Amino acid sequence: MREEEKLAGDVYAYFYDLWGNTVFQNIAASEDMHTQSVLSLMNQFGISDTTSAEDGVFQIPELQTLYDQLTTQGSQSLQEALMVGAAIEEIDILDLEKYIQQTENAEIRQVYQNLAAGSESHLQAFVRVLQNQGSEEYQPQYLSQEAYDQIIQGSSMGNGNGRGLNGQGQDQSQGQGQNRDS
Repeated sequence: MREEEKLAGDVYAYFYDLWGNTVFQNIAASEDMHTQSVLSLMNQFGISDTTSAEDGVFQIPELQTLYDQLTTQGSQSLQEALMVGAAIEEIDILDLEKYIQQTENAEIRQVYQNLAAGSESHLQAFVRVLQNQGSEEYQPQYLSQEAYDQIIQGSSMGNGNGRGLNGQGQDQSQGQGQNRDS
């Protein structure tokens, strides 16, 4: 999970350097906080951290390949970069919903819920910037249309409304956050 959070942050930092749009800078900073949240959990449970401190370098080969693919795609245009950001956040939301269901530990669940709430906020931000750029309406790539609409309308965070992601919505507590399994 820590490497997946790092991937999002590194992709966004790369796009900020390339395109200069502050949405990438702001969300990259948030992703850095997410990686620290996961690291705190790892430390609490005695899990060693092998995550590289170098930008764009990952220990998990699939994440290295994904980073390379996403940065290549987002290098085509600012619009493509924003769409990559939105897709990353959609995937994070779905993964976190799955991980929330898989843990009984209240502390881990709370961190995951905070990360999911952060991902929802990030998705909203990317969609807003796309709209402000005059892009055609963003269509969800991974979330159901219903779940996406609830997130964009701001009606899913913190209210346990049963969005229906994989048939199971969760109470998303307000907070910083995004991504995966520790």
